[in-house]
Amino acid sequence: MVGRLLLRGMLVGVLAGVLIFAFAHTFGEPLVERAIAFEEQAAQAAGEAPEPEIISRATQAGLGLFTGALVYATAVGGLFALVFAYVYGRVSPFGARGTAALLAIAAFIAISLVPDIKYPANPPAVGNPDTIGARTELFFVMIVASVVAMVAAVSLVRGLVTRYGSWNGVIFAGIAYIVFIGLVQYLLPTINEVPEQFSAVVLWRFRIASLGMHAILWATLGLAFGAWAERDLPQVRYGRTSIRRA
Repeated sequence: MVGRLLLRGMLVGVLAGVLIFAFAHTFGEPLVERAIAFEEQAAQAAGEAPEPEIISRATQAGLGLFTGALVYATAVGGLFALVFAYVYGRVSPFGARGTAALLAIAAFIAISLVPDIKYPANPPAVGNPDTIGARTELFFVMIVASVVAMVAAVSLVRGLVTRYGSWNGVIFAGIAYIVFIGLVQYLLPTINEVPEQFSAVVLWRFRIASLGMHAILWATLGLAFGAWAERDLPQVRYGRTSIRRA
């Protein structure tokens, strides 16, 4: 059964990759073009020679974007299915659809939304090339801290629900997660390397489009995978699992 769930997660990931590509090509690529145009104008004004184009923009915006979205979404879909197989029947009393939806929401918050608040995505021309290593490390530190905090909050819910009831337990665990994340984001350094003349509209729309791509990924996994998995998985009692390790 776990093998079948893994395959379904990857297939749903393929669907998500196609949807992400369509969204990114429609809404993201025009913003990338505007950012590249700004970068080229800044380089000309500074008297710098243009960088050689190793891969054409048509390939980057077409085949390259499609391949990247497909590979990434398929891999995430497989990991999503494995995590689902582990938590199903253990962390909530919900069925396959409910569990998949909750897992997708938690993943979107922990992996995409929270790190993006501290270190949002930037288009070309934004960011110092000399600091890319440090910025990447800080971004992954934020992801790890957010995921660990989410796992801890979910574990905390079970004890709090027993003592204070469902609503209060979830609220207290959520507050604990927010407080911890707020502290981590406060302690981590702030990075602001946006050029003064760069369009605020382009920057804002690019970051929204980037977040929208993640929202499509997790929404597709949560809804499509949950509906597909529900066809084979029986209802389980909370705290027990009936998934066979095939």
